[in-house]
Amino acid sequence: MALTSDDTNASISERDRSSVFHSWSAQRSLAPLPLAGGSGSEVWDVDGRRYLDFSSQLVNVNIGHQHPRVVAAIQEQAAQLTTVAPAHANATRARAAELILERAPEGFAKVFFTNGGADANENAIRMARLFTGRDKVISTYRSYHGNTGAAIVATGDWRRIPNEFSRGHVHVFGPYLYRTEFWSTTPEQESERALRHLERTIQAEGPDSIAAILLETIPGTAGVLVPPPGYLPGVREIADRYGIVLILDEVMAGFARAGEWFAFDAFGVTPDLVTFAKGVNSGYVPLGGVIISDEIARTFDDRVFPGGLTYSGHPLAAASAVATIEAMADEKIVEHAARMGTDVLGPRLRQIAERHAVVGEVRGRGVFWAVELVADRETREPLAAERMGALKKDLLDQGLLGFFAENRLHVVPPAVVTESELDRGLTIIDAALGRLG
Repeated sequence: MALTSDDTNASISERDRSSVFHSWSAQRSLAPLPLAGGSGSEVWDVDGRRYLDFSSQLVNVNIGHQHPRVVAAIQEQAAQLTTVAPAHANATRARAAELILERAPEGFAKVFFTNGGADANENAIRMARLFTGRDKVISTYRSYHGNTGAAIVATGDWRRIPNEFSRGHVHVFGPYLYRTEFWSTTPEQESERALRHLERTIQAEGPDSIAAILLETIPGTAGVLVPPPGYLPGVREIADRYGIVLILDEVMAGFARAGEWFAFDAFGVTPDLVTFAKGVNSGYVPLGGVIISDEIARTFDDRVFPGGLTYSGHPLAAASAVATIEAMADEKIVEHAARMGTDVLGPRLRQIAERHAVVGEVRGRGVFWAVELVADRETREPLAAERMGALKKDLLDQGLLGFFAENRLHVVPPAVVTESELDRGLTIIDAALGRLG
């Protein structure tokens, strides 16, 4: 629906607040920013003010806003066939699966498409349970896996607690050296002790009862917690030792976000199931899926898989995925994201940390970074919510959309962000942190 000359930020915001029920929010205090358009790494509101989008919305617009090849692919598919039941074969869906599998490790030959990341994790859990004949799923406290039945209970953060209706979930602490649960002083210690904690939990729960270990390759909303050396290979070894399926959640970290097609490519590990969404088509049309190892896929050659979705591999979503992956490959967007992390984001954020005592730590890869803010560097006391709110408002006033979680500013621009845009955005962040301090 096109905007009219009478539309303003205030009028659209009021219409939204009066009729839309927003997620994860108390409704009365909402003040949503009305966005009217976007291009590349920028968006603009209804009144015409432009913002650098250093949130990528929900860390999903990896290819940038309104990429012409993706928009054209959706339009072309809509003109040809807007929808098709998943029981039928469809060339666009098949091409999307082929392109995804070309980037998966050896030993993966099937993709089960879903509507997003939550139901990708939901179905991966189901596959692991059916494959192993076991029930329990181990995941970490610092995690987010989606807002459906099993996915939200696999989640470790506060959103799990009001929603614990699914059975068979166990949580452990993963590695997080800055706030170690294991009294570690080095990355190596943190890795070793977190692995010991995981294995002891498996032993205490009963290895024969555990179907899967579900981990975000790099926990995203929990703080861009890049795993220390040896951790993910150690998890793989433990899973193999006890016959447990390893599911790696690449919903946020995949498709250029961490500077790789899949974030686990940088850690020397191959999972049994891979879940994806977000960056696979930058959220232009809802899409997610599970990449299934050959061994698990063969389980269902002569056995019905008891799961399905009306919109599994929807042609508009599949077309947007094909265009996104092809554009990323042709334009070397994955390599660009890796270089922006190594050459610009990492060095500049570390310089910012040195200048501002309010910064406790910066960490990340590619275009996937977190700035952890503290009231005191010695005690590492998290910065209070009201000060985080002040920073968020300051950045918005200066024309930058940030992604905030607890006491962290996540610096997660689109993977197509230019060096000059990064310079502009980081200069805004630097100045705002100075005013905050």
